[in-house]
Amino acid sequence: MSIPLGSNNGAHPDAVSVNALLSIGSGTKANIRTLVVDDEHSLRETCGSLLTSAGHDVTVCGRGQEALDILKRQPFDIALVDLYMSQVDGLTLLRAALATNPGTIVIMMTGNPSVESSIEALRQGAWDYLPKPFSAQHLQITMGRAVHTVLVARETRDQQEDPERSQEAGEKVALLGTSAPFRRVIELARRVAPTDASVFITGESGSGKELVAQFIHQHSRRSSRPFAAVNCAALPEALLESEMFGHRKGAFTGAVRDKPGLLETANGGTLFLDELVEMSKPIQAKLLRVIQDGVVRRVGSETTDAVVNVRFIAATNGDPEAAVKAGAMRPDLYYRLRVVPINVPPLRERPEDIPLLTEHFLSTYWMRHRRQGASSPKLSDDAIRTLCSHPWQGNVRELQNVIEHVAVLTEPGAAIRSEDLPLTIEARSPVGANPASLISTMVDESYHGARDQVIAQFELQYLSWLLGRAGGNLSKAARIAGVDRTTLYRLMERHGLQRSHNAAWVVEREAGEESDTTPQPEPAA
Repeated sequence: MSIPLGSNNGAHPDAVSVNALLSIGSGTKANIRTLVVDDEHSLRETCGSLLTSAGHDVTVCGRGQEALDILKRQPFDIALVDLYMSQVDGLTLLRAALATNPGTIVIMMTGNPSVESSIEALRQGAWDYLPKPFSAQHLQITMGRAVHTVLVARETRDQQEDPERSQEAGEKVALLGTSAPFRRVIELARRVAPTDASVFITGESGSGKELVAQFIHQHSRRSSRPFAAVNCAALPEALLESEMFGHRKGAFTGAVRDKPGLLETANGGTLFLDELVEMSKPIQAKLLRVIQDGVVRRVGSETTDAVVNVRFIAATNGDPEAAVKAGAMRPDLYYRLRVVPINVPPLRERPEDIPLLTEHFLSTYWMRHRRQGASSPKLSDDAIRTLCSHPWQGNVRELQNVIEHVAVLTEPGAAIRSEDLPLTIEARSPVGANPASLISTMVDESYHGARDQVIAQFELQYLSWLLGRAGGNLSKAARIAGVDRTTLYRLMERHGLQRSHNAAWVVEREAGEESDTTPQPEPAA
C-alpha cells in the first residue's frame, strides 16, 4: 500500500506549506532521529525517501524483530510503526521504543483504524496514528507536528536544567487531598502528565476539574508553553467558533482585523475545553479535524492559516456517554479525547480532605485581604465538624467562598465558630425528602388539595436542585431531567423561577401569586 504522492486523498489541498508554517529547517530535522517500520516494501521506502528528501535523519526497517533489535541498541525521537505485522506487532515495538526513550513520539500506521485498536495504542503511549492510505501532505503535516513536539520537550528540559527557570517552574498548581478517592485522581494525573495523551475529566461543577487540568499541564513537557481554557457552555456558537479558531478581517460584522484563536495561542501547549458536551455539532466536526491533522482554518478564511501542535484536555459536569447516545456529541470526537478518563469526586464524598482545604484557603485569603503580620484566626473544633458535615452542593468552590467570607470578616487572632460560617441549608436530594415533613407543612386537609401541595413543593425542590446540578444551563438541565426544554420552561414559569443578577435561579413571586414572565433560553444552547 503505497502513498499516493500525486493525490491529497481528500485531505488538506491547502496544507502544502507545512514547513513554512512551522519554520523548521533541515538542520533541525537532521538532529531528530526517525525510525520507519513497515513490512510493506513500497510504503516504507516511499516514506523513507520522502522524509529523507525533507531533511529528516531516517532509519527504515521491514521486519518487526529487526526494529526491536535496533530499538534495544539506540533511542529514536520519532518512530512510525505499522500496527499489524507478523511475529512482532506494532504494540510490542511501541513499548520497546518507550522503554528505550520515554520521550519517543510513536505514530502508529494502520489500514484498519478501528476505535478499539487506536484507543489501545494511544493508551499505551502512542502519540497519534495514521490511517492508511495517507497522502504525502498528511504525512508531512503529522511529522511537522511530531518534530515540533520534540523541540518543545527539548526546550522544557533545557529550562528545567537552568536554575533560575527551575525556581520559577517550581511554583506549580497543588492538588490538596489525603482521601483515597482524591489520591487516585492525583496519581492518575501524575502518570498521564508526562505524555501527550488527551484527557477527559468528569465531575460535578466546582469539584476542581480545571485545577486538575492545570496540574497535568504544569507537570508535562509542555509546561513552558501556554495553557489556554475555554468554557464551551458560556459562549454562543458563532462567538465560540471565533474564539477557538480565530477569524479573518471582514468575516462578520465587527471583525475589523485578523484575530488568531485559542488553538493558535495554545500552540505547543495545552487547550482546556470545559463543558465540551455543550459545543455544537458543526464546531465539534471542525475541532476533530484539528485534533487529527493539526490544521487550523480561521472563520472567513479559504486557506490554512496555521498548523498547530496542541494537547487537549476536555471536561464536563454531565455524563459524556449519555451525550453521545443522545446525539449531542460526536462519538469519534469523544473517543479521540477520552484516551485517559479522570473522574473528580465531589467534596461530600471526601470529607477527610475538608480540614486540609480549609486551612489552605484560610491562609491564602488571610494573606490576600489583611495587612502583613496580622495574626490569622483559628477554626474551632465545632466549626470544623460543621464544615465536614455540610453537603457542599457547590463542592470545593463553595468551600472556597465560605472561607474567604470568614477571612474578610473575622478579627485577627479570633476563633472561628460554627455560627460564623455563612452556610446555606440545602436538601441533599429533593427526591429523598421525608414525606412526613412535607405533610406537616400542608394547610389543606382534603386529599386533592394536599396532593397538589406536596407535588408543588416537590417540583420546586426538584427544580432548585436540577438547576444547581446543571450550573444554571437550561439545555443541560433538560437533558438531566429527561424532558424537553418546553416542559422545563413551563415548570419554571409555574413556580416563578427567574434568573437573578448573580445568575442564580430564585423564586420571584410570593406564594399564591401568578407569574407572567417566561424564562429565556440560554444563549449557548
